[in-house]
Amino acid sequence: MSQVGDIERITQNRVVKLFCDRLGYRYLGNWEDRQNNSNIEEKYLREYLSSKKGYSDVLINKTLFQLRQTANNDNETLYTNNKRVYDLLRYGVKVKPDVGDCNETVELIDWKNPEANDFAIAEEVTLMGQHDKRPDIVIYVNGIALGVLELKRSTISVGEGIRQNIVNQRKDFIQSFFSTIHWIFAGNDTEGLRYGTIETPEKYYLKWKEEGEEENLLDKYLLKLCNKERFLEIIYYFTLFDGGVKKLCRPHQYFAVKAAQESVKNHEGGIIWHTQGSGKSLVMVWLAKWILENYPPARVVIITDRDELDKQIERVFSDAGEKDITRTRSGKELMDYLHNSLPRLLCSLIHKFGRRDVDDFDAFIEELKNNPTEAVGDLFIFVDECHRTQSGKLHKTMKALLPQAVFIGFTGTPLLRQDKQTSLEVFGKYIHTYKFNEAVKDEVVRDLVYEARDIDQKISSPKKIDEWFEAKTKGLNDFQKSELKKKWGTMQKVLGARDRLEKILEDIILDFNTKPRLSSGRGNAILVASSIFDACRYFDLFQKTELKGKCALVTSYNPNTRDITTEDTGTNTETDKEFIYNVYTQLLGTQYTSTEKYEDDVKDKFVKEPAVMKLLIVVDKLLVGFDAPPCTYLYIDKSMQDHGLFQAICRVNRLDSEDKEFGFIVDYKDLFKKVENAVVVYTHELDYDSFDSKDVDILLQDRLKKGREHFEKALEEIIILCEPVLPPKDSLAYIEFFCGNPENEDDLKNNETKRTALYKLTAALIRAYANISDELEEAGYSKTEIESIKNQVDFYFNLREEIKNASGEKLDTKTYEADMRHLIDTYIVAEDSQIISDFENQTLLELIEKLDLSGAIDTLPPGIKNNPEAVAETIINNIRQKIIQESLIDPAYFEEMSKLLNEIIKERRAQAQDYKTYLKKIAELAKKVQSGNAGQYSPNLKTAAQRHLYNNLGKDEDLALGVDAAVRAVKKSDWRGNPAKENEIKAELYKIFNDRQEVERVFSIVRQQDEY
Repeated sequence: MSQVGDIERITQNRVVKLFCDRLGYRYLGNWEDRQNNSNIEEKYLREYLSSKKGYSDVLINKTLFQLRQTANNDNETLYTNNKRVYDLLRYGVKVKPDVGDCNETVELIDWKNPEANDFAIAEEVTLMGQHDKRPDIVIYVNGIALGVLELKRSTISVGEGIRQNIVNQRKDFIQSFFSTIHWIFAGNDTEGLRYGTIETPEKYYLKWKEEGEEENLLDKYLLKLCNKERFLEIIYYFTLFDGGVKKLCRPHQYFAVKAAQESVKNHEGGIIWHTQGSGKSLVMVWLAKWILENYPPARVVIITDRDELDKQIERVFSDAGEKDITRTRSGKELMDYLHNSLPRLLCSLIHKFGRRDVDDFDAFIEELKNNPTEAVGDLFIFVDECHRTQSGKLHKTMKALLPQAVFIGFTGTPLLRQDKQTSLEVFGKYIHTYKFNEAVKDEVVRDLVYEARDIDQKISSPKKIDEWFEAKTKGLNDFQKSELKKKWGTMQKVLGARDRLEKILEDIILDFNTKPRLSSGRGNAILVASSIFDACRYFDLFQKTELKGKCALVTSYNPNTRDITTEDTGTNTETDKEFIYNVYTQLLGTQYTSTEKYEDDVKDKFVKEPAVMKLLIVVDKLLVGFDAPPCTYLYIDKSMQDHGLFQAICRVNRLDSEDKEFGFIVDYKDLFKKVENAVVVYTHELDYDSFDSKDVDILLQDRLKKGREHFEKALEEIIILCEPVLPPKDSLAYIEFFCGNPENEDDLKNNETKRTALYKLTAALIRAYANISDELEEAGYSKTEIESIKNQVDFYFNLREEIKNASGEKLDTKTYEADMRHLIDTYIVAEDSQIISDFENQTLLELIEKLDLSGAIDTLPPGIKNNPEAVAETIINNIRQKIIQESLIDPAYFEEMSKLLNEIIKERRAQAQDYKTYLKKIAELAKKVQSGNAGQYSPNLKTAAQRHLYNNLGKDEDLALGVDAAVRAVKKSDWRGNPAKENEIKAELYKIFNDRQEVERVFSIVRQQDEY
């Protein structure tokens, strides 16, 4: 066991002994004064190749020459040399014994049999360079240096060791030595071990996490990572050269791939749920490589809707020497390739192309259906973001066409209840999960801080609004006026008033001047607008501010002249479409030939030059799969929920420089309850993780049965309405029935009720049809019936449009857009924003882990959920349960919380509060329930356990610190539940209290403290 403040030499002696005695490495000696130390110790490598592998001297000499040439190429970068050495290590060195002979492969490492290799360490390895350096420990395998370890005493930060490794890799130190290095370690006895590889920045050095008996963290993880089999396995299977960056796996990625390997061996599918920002795409790549290398008949198809991931997969496999990779762009092309034995790895990109709101996904599905094929090989199909609704069609189609394929889904979001039929039934159960709170705790991503801002709006002159409306709608009938009011009298239009947008703009400009991350230029932000029109308005407004030239617009819109050919109303004003087109035309100018080139440019600047590209204005794009470490603030001015909301807020959770402590969410749409619900789902196991496939089948059948009943009822109602129409039931007959004589106002008025019924029943029919349109066969309809149903739905849709035109009740609102926009922009004014959430910098995880309310509310039956009194009762019960659970940790404190709860119960008698009051009460409650609030205690009470003891030992600070020290001095690992180890702690407590009853009371509190 290390002693407090041990000097580095003592730690190093222990670590050397650990390598030799427990890991089975050979000790080569202290090489401080040894001459010509190298990363390729030819004596040991030659001995291995000759005696253990039986290669001839000719082959060995040529192999050593090629290895030295590759490792010591001064004309190349460290990354290039390291990658080329890696290729030689992994795939062997190809050499010819003599001119005219065929190539033979000399294997430098026996990857399949780790114990067959010569594992050794040397310490104090002096290396010559422009400035000499001496790594503490170098790990050699068959004489080739594959790892270095820098050790620090327990009082010196492990960061110093990391920085020492980084400096050593500079050209003016010993850079060439690192051309063979794959593991770079730094550690001490208090912080444990960190690992990285060549050119890894300090912030990306990683911690391993795994169960183990060892108490000393440094020893524990050296034993895990330097275990011979694990050491080589991670180099071989879990190392990537990705676009100029070398990467090693994180522990959750390693264990996910290992779990998936077991599923693959059993030919079973499943779902890998790893939270946003935790490197899920790399898991896909490592698993695909493992499958292709270990199963010769296997073929892997990766389905993604992210161009960045599609390109990354191709790049990574090419960098790894895998040339047999093909990216497809259509369903037909994919099926054609599957008909042949090659290529073994296919990437198929499915996402929106072309004009806004045009989705090629349906066309992709049709191509699959129209090009059935007998696939060659053993297929493994990876589906990225497998939870998405659109994937349901893809799953169903591909499973029908490729029934023997194994489907593995990857998602950064857990499956919500409505996703069951599209995900669980297709893929099966979870293979591996890594939730948001785990990633925050492991420092893989940043926690989130939430701030709600409210902008109050009011009408400046109701009288003028009425006058303006009447002046601009002369000549319209009442129905047409009503339609116009319906379109423009929406919350969406009101929230899009220019005055309100300007207040949000002023907020953002102020933040860029006052918030440290934004004002320093090291951080930037994303603004989510509710529509493409609003996004363009924001962009236009920002052009008059200091962010001109430093903000960009990224939406699904591509300007095309056909967008505006029918837009000009001849009134010298812009319609919404004309405004969008003009903004984009000006934005692209002559510099960019397409929006794609423009977006690629601004995204690159946003990631690499945050001081140059400070703000991106988006609607739907970049809210999934866009990794931008500088991004620190997300401004939300769009209603969002569930998957979309969580994926969006995770744009700001990526690691960056040390000054990025959190990601900040600024909400202008009252989304706290939805944010809270989303994060709860992403941090907890779901209650149906263990559902059997038969349970999902029952749920699917129930859903389709109800969907069919709903549709048939809607169809029956509209048929009954139209039954009295006289033969021949053509357009004129229907117009006569629903309008009478369209030129007679009395006829129109007398038949208005029938027309209203037609409009409502048609809308109901279309909705009911849409719910089951993709699953009509599963709902029990024959192909003939399906064709008939489609024709009927089309008929009633067209009938409604004809009747609206004939009655004059169909209004082209285009000519009124500019007038209505002027009305809203002129007569709806906005106040400055106010912060309405008061969480005092508590993060979302802190709030939710202290108050797990959302889960209870979200799962309530509708009858209770819609009853404010019942919901209040649920919240109270949940808090009471929380207090009961936590009271074991700190009985005295939570007895006080119990009294506060009684006050809350009295307050709940009042009616439901408004949103602002709700947030305030949640914030106050979170502060009260937060155990061990350090601000209330002496600075000597540094840990939660010390504060809990203080609360329960008569507020005696010295006694609390004494008990804490005593427990820490004698506790052993895994002492809970071990009577002998528990008795050691009790014996120490008895020395303090000399009272068995008091010992038992205090021990019960000690037992609940996680830090012990």
